[in-house]
Amino acid sequence: MDARKAEHLMSEVDAFAHWYVVPDPFSTGRFLALTLFAEFPDTVRVARRLTGAFLRGAGVKDIVDDVQLAVSELVGNVVNHAVPDRHLAEPGGARRIDVTFKLWPKWLFVGVADEDSTPPVLPVGEAFSPGLMGELSEAVLPDRGRGLLIVQRLAVAVWWTPEDRGGKTVWCRFDLDHEATIGPD
Repeated sequence: MDARKAEHLMSEVDAFAHWYVVPDPFSTGRFLALTLFAEFPDTVRVARRLTGAFLRGAGVKDIVDDVQLAVSELVGNVVNHAVPDRHLAEPGGARRIDVTFKLWPKWLFVGVADEDSTPPVLPVGEAFSPGLMGELSEAVLPDRGRGLLIVQRLAVAVWWTPEDRGGKTVWCRFDLDHEATIGPD
């Protein structure tokens, strides 16, 4: 294995290790957890605004638009598609959406949890080359998975994890500019 591949592999392992833990409040990491409810008409807008406020407050401004769009898509998927597992559903109850941010100097991890254990359909790739689509690109887009396709294009990695209590979390990772520093303005 050449040195560049080994360095990339070590970087990925390091990122995974940081995703797995909650940042220590005395370290350089930041952590935020939000609970939203799918039945409110402005849930996606609130998630987008709180995402921007958290990132700007942490001094990470260069990826705000991309992360806001990714969070909008993930929260929108819960609002439009998630059906709570039977043991988590309450008659007349609101569907819970938990949004988690784990911010480190090198990475931002975003998780959107819902009460539906059905695995997300992560797009595998493009069905057609952009050159073949021409002016009919909207006609050949898949009916499902467009939001996750957008998230995959914006983030470095997208994956999901099942929750012990039921439900799942869809995660995405953004790599931060190594020159940028995390801190208040």
